[in-house]
Amino acid sequence: MSRRLRYGMVGGGPGAFIGEVHRHAAALDGDMQLVAGAFSADEARSAHQGELLGLDPERTYATFQDMAAHEAALPPEQRIDFVSIVTPNHLHYEVARLFLEAGFHVVCDKPLCTTVEEAEALCRLVENRDAVFALTHNYTGYPMVKQARALVRQGKLGELRKVVVDYSQGWLATRLEGAGHKQAEWRTDPARAGVGGALGDIGTHAENLVSYVTGLELEGLCADLSTFVDERALDDDANVLLRFRGGARGVLSVSQIAVGVENDLSLRVHGSEGSLHWRQESPDTLRIRHADRPAEVYRRGNPYLAPVASGATRLPPGHPEGFIEAFANIYRNAAGAMAARGAGTVPAPRDLDFPTVQDGARGVFFVHRAVESARAGGWVEAGYTPPGG
Repeated sequence: MSRRLRYGMVGGGPGAFIGEVHRHAAALDGDMQLVAGAFSADEARSAHQGELLGLDPERTYATFQDMAAHEAALPPEQRIDFVSIVTPNHLHYEVARLFLEAGFHVVCDKPLCTTVEEAEALCRLVENRDAVFALTHNYTGYPMVKQARALVRQGKLGELRKVVVDYSQGWLATRLEGAGHKQAEWRTDPARAGVGGALGDIGTHAENLVSYVTGLELEGLCADLSTFVDERALDDDANVLLRFRGGARGVLSVSQIAVGVENDLSLRVHGSEGSLHWRQESPDTLRIRHADRPAEVYRRGNPYLAPVASGATRLPPGHPEGFIEAFANIYRNAAGAMAARGAGTVPAPRDLDFPTVQDGARGVFFVHRAVESARAGGWVEAGYTPPGG
């Protein structure tokens, strides 16, 4: 890049987990700089966060509306290039819409928004504005997930037959939302989280991981959603059967009431010639199994990996990379696309390797169809092509 990209953040105020993650990720490669923010709905808390981050007080805003208007009015050499949205789900649409209309690119935490109508409106707006929109399904940023995708594309597994994705956590095994836990409060509130609880929070990650690695297109699903914790308004456990175009089948299981489990996301893909297994808690390893020879073990950072995997790593083998680096890969690739857009050049292949607004729309559609399936007690059609997809 010819210069560091400037960005502003909406959300991520004092004590916010995901805002700090995004800031670390964007700073990792030194090619982006946080220069503005509307960090909280509370003006004093927003100002305090800006002070902690060393921002110019004139560019720490009371509201995201003020931020969009003021930044758009600045000279091009001063205004932000993109906004990073790290608010609860119900604000994603309005913040993204406002900044897109003001002429800015967007990086947004998942899920994209809370309704299919909002998702489709954002897809159309991104296309009309010729904007870059990256959704931080960060697990696609892991090098060995990219290696898995490359091996599937190369036909290493043969014809895909079955996919099993499981994402289990235990942090909501008790009613934390009733004890003043901020993250639990909004994630279990339909007004702020949307129609899905665990399904919307981590089920969208699982759905996106399957789509990214396999390229399979969903055709139908049958969902069983459960709420185990008393007085909770949204699901905290979900099991979904999947049917894909072409005949492959799948199982998607997510839970936030798995006592003692930390962040156990795993993906298994079974084909006619082999199977692969990747697990987020051991992210540097990818295993491929065959019927007629020993299993292969791929390790991050080695020269035998596909270019897409090698290009997503920063450290030599044996030096663990993880969560922040995966986020950083999305930021870096999206920033490359923004820089190419600004220079009027064609983005490099790596700069197109990030979850898009269309991926986000598919995730929102998936959640809504799964909720409808659970209510109806059977299979529903789930094929979907978002605007611009």
